[in-house]
Amino acid sequence: MNPDDYFTHFGHSYTDETPVSDVRFVVLDTETTGLDPRRDRLITIGAVAVKDGEILLEDSFEALLRMDYNHASVTVHGITRDETNEGMEEAEALELFLGYLRDGVIVGHHIGHDVQTLNVAYQRHFNMQLRNRALDTMDLTLHLNDDGAFADRAMAQGFTLDALCEMFGIAPHDRHTAGGDAFITAQVFLRLLRAARKAGRTSVASICMPYATG
Repeated sequence: MNPDDYFTHFGHSYTDETPVSDVRFVVLDTETTGLDPRRDRLITIGAVAVKDGEILLEDSFEALLRMDYNHASVTVHGITRDETNEGMEEAEALELFLGYLRDGVIVGHHIGHDVQTLNVAYQRHFNMQLRNRALDTMDLTLHLNDDGAFADRAMAQGFTLDALCEMFGIAPHDRHTAGGDAFITAQVFLRLLRAARKAGRTSVASICMPYATG
């Protein structure tokens, strides 16, 4: 998608009252060269869509970007510079992701870092930032816990992604890869959506706490 066309997808976007079942959620994870969104760069982008209580494997996205040299973060994600030789340039990956994302509600665990890193990159290349709604699965877990939604199970300690996987009995395959973590988070998100429905949280506003991407 041409970034200039991105904003045309928001003319009929989701409102606070939109039922959760009508929303296309885009569960997102990125691997980056470090933890500073202003300085560090994207290495991989992984995403998968969730709609009406289902993970849509056919509606997914993955991009590997070129790296100029190895960074200390290779010890986490395992991606070396040589492995990215056939990767995309950052601007190309960002354009492709916009075309995939459209007006989807972005979902992720500690999603702020991913969104900030993407926004810095979009600002650098296209002088724009994302305007999609975003939902942090940790924030939703905390609100549902306050609702008493998890009274029948042992609560996750620290609310990390690994802890939530243990809490919900999800096998954390391909951990610390963008595509793998997006799929794991999507599985957690499905459990949270079921709990939210039982707690009466059935609209966009009731599960998307105030959080801006831009």
